[in-house]
Amino acid sequence: MESLQGRAYLVTGGGTGIGAATALRLAEQGASVAVLGRRPEPLAKVVAAIEELGGTALACPADVRDPVAVESCVDAVVERFGRIDGLVSNAAGNFVTPAERLSPNGWRAVVDIVLNGSWNCTSAVARRLIEAERPGAIVSVVATYAWTGHPGTVHSAAAKAGVVAMSKTLAAEWARYGIRLNCIAPGPTSTDGAGAALWASDSDKARVLASVPSGRFATPDEVGDLAAFLLSDRAAYVTGTVLTADGGQSLGQQIYGPPITA
Repeated sequence: MESLQGRAYLVTGGGTGIGAATALRLAEQGASVAVLGRRPEPLAKVVAAIEELGGTALACPADVRDPVAVESCVDAVVERFGRIDGLVSNAAGNFVTPAERLSPNGWRAVVDIVLNGSWNCTSAVARRLIEAERPGAIVSVVATYAWTGHPGTVHSAAAKAGVVAMSKTLAAEWARYGIRLNCIAPGPTSTDGAGAALWASDSDKARVLASVPSGRFATPDEVGDLAAFLLSDRAAYVTGTVLTADGGQSLGQQIYGPPITA
């Protein structure tokens, strides 16, 4: 397994789900990890879990929409660990609604968390890397509907498409500093947050699962593994790309010919 020993990373949305699993995976590979989120209690649990593994962790209660709070968090990471090597930008907000019913506040809230929040964190971490003349890596968690589209998610799809464009643009611009930027697009993932936002009932969940050719949801640990890979030296020549891990969901379902069954 690739070692991240001696490195330090910030994981946003790090108190639960994909963010928590990613933080633990980075710690297992030897990295010091700071977790950022709005609620202190889940962050404290992740820090305790990392410390139980013998790792080093820091909780940063903050809102990614607040650039001043994000800057303070990144400063705290550098002060505590003596460095910062990258970021997993995972904080998100989402809910499903017909576009014609989407309020201005609903649009603004999701775009502010997903797109503006990603920029706040990305820019703050990258500036520290550039100032320290240190190479680094930034991974943003997006979704395949950023380019396929999906009814009911116009706010989230637009915001995540912006994150993809931002990451590709900065990958080209910041390559001269040795900073790599990539995205992960997970499919439906077994987390409490995603379940509450995207499949409110058992029938909704069954319908989502039926759309995945692999026949199962992703696990947070699987997404954490991919983030660790993209941060590692094994991915040293990988930048400006989106790694899709959705069990084939974005490939679509059969619409031509008689049904193909096992």
